[in-house]
Amino acid sequence: MDETDQKLIAALRRNARASVSDLSIELGVSRATVRSRMERLVKEGEILGFTIVVKSDANDMPVRGVTLIEIEGKGNERIISNLRGFPEIQAIHSTNGQWDLIVEFGTETLAKLDEALKRLRLIDGINNSETNLYLATHRSSHTSSARRS
Repeated sequence: MDETDQKLIAALRRNARASVSDLSIELGVSRATVRSRMERLVKEGEILGFTIVVKSDANDMPVRGVTLIEIEGKGNERIISNLRGFPEIQAIHSTNGQWDLIVEFGTETLAKLDEALKRLRLIDGINNSETNLYLATHRSSHTSSARRS
């Protein structure tokens, strides 16, 4: 991936809906270059997809954050399987260091989060956990009505 590819990805991170024309102007390359590079980056798996963030994502689950989990022994798969049954959990990530798992969650209220955390702490093999709430989300992207062309 060269510097132009990196600049293209950075521009798409700011606005995944930017038109090919706008991207070509921003990068100082032709529309054909932008289009072919985007297609190649997708084909090679460098770009896995394009996404949007809608207001209801934050409104439906106003209490959001992560829980860091330390697992005792070798119960990783069993614990992940248990966590998949939690409707409050949006993603489960394996990691290294002090914490074995990072769990992203979202709930409607603090009381519902408290209930979910109580259930989580009852799972056999979870040795320790730490929960951090998101206070604000700062995005590098901005909304735009531009469409790909």
